[in-house]
Amino acid sequence: MYNGGMAGLTYWSPNVNIFRDPRWGRGQETPGEDPVLAGKYAARYVQGLQSAAGNRLKVAACCKHYTAYDLDNWNGVDRYHFNARVSKQDLADTYDVPFKACVVEGKVASVMCSYNQVNGKPTCADADLLKGTIRGEWHLNGYIVSDCDSVGVMYDTQHYTATPEESAAATIKAGLDLDCGPFLAVHTDLAVRRGLLAEIDVDMALANTITVQMRLGMFDGEPSAQPYGNLGPRDVCTPAHQQLALEAARQGIVLLKNSGPSLPLSTSRHRTVAVIGPNSDVTVTMIGNYAGVACGYTSPLKGISRYARTIHQAGCSDVACNANNLFGAAEAAARQADATVLVMGLDQSIEAEFRDRKGLLLPGRQQELVSRVARASRGPTVLVLMSGGPIDVSFAKNDPRVSAILWAGYPGQAGGAAIADVLFGTTNPGGKLPMTWYPQDYVAKVPMTNMGMRPSGGYPGRTYRFYQGPVVFPFGHGMSYTTFKHSLAQAPTELSVPLNTNLYATTNSTLSSNAVRVKHANCDSLSLPFHIDVQNTGNMDGTHTLLVFSTPPAGKWSPNKQLIGFHRVHVLAGSQQRVKINIHACKHFSIVDEFGIRRIPMGAHSLHIGDLKHSISLQANLKGIKP
Repeated sequence: MYNGGMAGLTYWSPNVNIFRDPRWGRGQETPGEDPVLAGKYAARYVQGLQSAAGNRLKVAACCKHYTAYDLDNWNGVDRYHFNARVSKQDLADTYDVPFKACVVEGKVASVMCSYNQVNGKPTCADADLLKGTIRGEWHLNGYIVSDCDSVGVMYDTQHYTATPEESAAATIKAGLDLDCGPFLAVHTDLAVRRGLLAEIDVDMALANTITVQMRLGMFDGEPSAQPYGNLGPRDVCTPAHQQLALEAARQGIVLLKNSGPSLPLSTSRHRTVAVIGPNSDVTVTMIGNYAGVACGYTSPLKGISRYARTIHQAGCSDVACNANNLFGAAEAAARQADATVLVMGLDQSIEAEFRDRKGLLLPGRQQELVSRVARASRGPTVLVLMSGGPIDVSFAKNDPRVSAILWAGYPGQAGGAAIADVLFGTTNPGGKLPMTWYPQDYVAKVPMTNMGMRPSGGYPGRTYRFYQGPVVFPFGHGMSYTTFKHSLAQAPTELSVPLNTNLYATTNSTLSSNAVRVKHANCDSLSLPFHIDVQNTGNMDGTHTLLVFSTPPAGKWSPNKQLIGFHRVHVLAGSQQRVKINIHACKHFSIVDEFGIRRIPMGAHSLHIGDLKHSISLQANLKGIKP
């Protein structure tokens, strides 16, 4: 698109903020609630987008929004005024993890700072975050950019400085290189003239930005002569790319419930399907927010029509579903059909940027529509949910007349085709939930403004790592039309953790609380191979995502469990595949103490792979350490 004169080469993506609160309107943009998953996603996304060859970039990615940003507009508090109070522990243990992976592993060319303050400082004016962490610790090779108009917000809305020139100086001196907006262009010159800012600081910001332009080849002459010079608009909607969109949608669908089992549907037994719901014939809804122009759409109705004769009723005029005047026609359709598919859920009118949700239930009278149609249906009733965030559908989970539930997210332009392929068994679902689905009463106990991850007093904590209360569906949940069995083929049972030999064992709390500081461990030799056999014990080929969790030794810093590895594998019916997952002790067995220091607890770490459990004992090796 750049070569066609319709786009630039800097892509401000991906959004890798942690999906901390289920009401967040922008959770749909993120990879979910788990920092390890978000970090892996971030690094791979950046690597794929930038396609770096040496120091040369295809495009420049940007990881956003740094940091602790996951509130847009809730209960009178908006992102422009919000001061996120975050402990050092949660910052290092949760919020910063995907950004570190972006920079250190993904080699991202840009990081965007956020609107909010963190512990009283705007992120775009916090030298500890920008110069200290992003550049100093992680060694960013690129530029730091503000979220759009956030420097202006810092002065006009947050009143962080007395003059606009002071705001301009504060951000550039903190390490900001580029302003998305006019504020720095208007006020930087006067900031320099007044002695608030040195020219060398401006020069450094320009150098960081222009260097990325050089790496993109913007100074190399005629674009068509460059490595990617022949790409253009004609390369966007190729058959291969449209097939990729379909495959991505298929892989992302999660089977939450399947009683009977009632799915997959049969083209011989379910010749007529009632397709009902406000999202049953949508198109633009499927691409969510921050999307480009689709090559073409296949709605759920259109997709299902390829397999069976359909009877269509919207049931509600939109997802708000404030009236029930269309319910009767929907019930009548269900009585006439061999199977009923209800496509319900949310859209950008309910969850979006600057629009956080008030609760977790289906909007308006959607629940009533589902229940009434399920009672009327003469065949199996399948509930398909479109949403970015979790929905409390306990009523449907517990209703035997709702025989199956699918979550499709916002599945993209080919979403309807993918949904139909899963419903009729052309595709065996293998998706897993990237976030916890909480009950509605959870949000009554948890204000969005509380950034704490760990439980405290009556506060229940957040995400599967720390919250231990009831859930509708847990993180990582996802069923298949076949069954899988795990067995451990090879795994170590103990590990000696060597320390750097130039340390004094009694200094710097190296072994505080029987946990070794990661920076004091010799991490080079601490990668452990685990070999797991995955057997497909059912009658259908399927793809299975192996999730490896670890529970550290009990302690005041420890999560309940944490994801440390995952691998997706396709296994033919009746066959077996061996999967190797490398676990690195320093990265995957470590936790963060209350001071933000990452440590490796000594003792027994319990690994969980489905129903399979394995224990590995870690002991510090003090050989060579000076007394």
